Amino acid sequence: MTTVAVRGEWVQEVEPELAEFRVVVTARDKDRQTTLTRLRERTDALRQLLDRHAEAVERRETSGLYVHPETKRGEKVTAYHGSVTTTVVVHDFAALGELMLSLADQDQTQVHGPTWTLRPDSPVYREARKAAIGEAIARAKEYAATLGAQVTELLELSDPGVGRSSEPTPMFQSFYGSAKARGGGAPDLQLDPERQRVTAAVEARFTITAPDLG
Repeated sequence: MTTVAVRGEWVQEVEPELAEFRVVVTARDKDRQTTLTRLRERTDALRQLLDRHAEAVERRETSGLYVHPETKRGEKVTAYHGSVTTTVVVHDFAALGELMLSLADQDQTQVHGPTWTLRPDSPVYREARKAAIGEAIARAKEYAATLGAQVTELLELSDPGVGRSSEPTPMFQSFYGSAKARGGGAPDLQLDPERQRVTAAVEARFTITAPDLG
């Protein structure tokens, strides 16, 4: 029995489906309760703003709470600092720029992102796997034809995995400031989504008829 082993690969660039960014609200004061009160108020304001954009938001998660005293000369506390980090995932890119600028326009707020991604269950991955299998079959037939033979049977098909070949790139860096300091509402901002490079690969073994090596 003569066998041929091939690798089928597929690479495709597609539009992203989601955009993810982080929002960090902070508070600082010499008095601990004042710091905690300001942090709660700014976090509540953030939640209310996100509620107003609920249709554009896929999900939001509190990904970090940090409160600590600032000390000097041993244990002498000079101030208290607190922050809350919220991760926001948006599916409506038309609203993304306005939402990020509106968040950045809040008091003592930082915005980091976005990173562009596909959903884990995106049909793009399935389509890429099918295309890689088709490429493996075509390659096996090409090799067999070159030897004057034909592919007869599939012996083995393995999937090394499917994934993005490049790390997401932040395209909108942080803003920090106060709405009162700048005055007015947030300006319009149009963002250009970063296309995602999807790769798929399979390894396959086929039997072929006896080669014609004459």
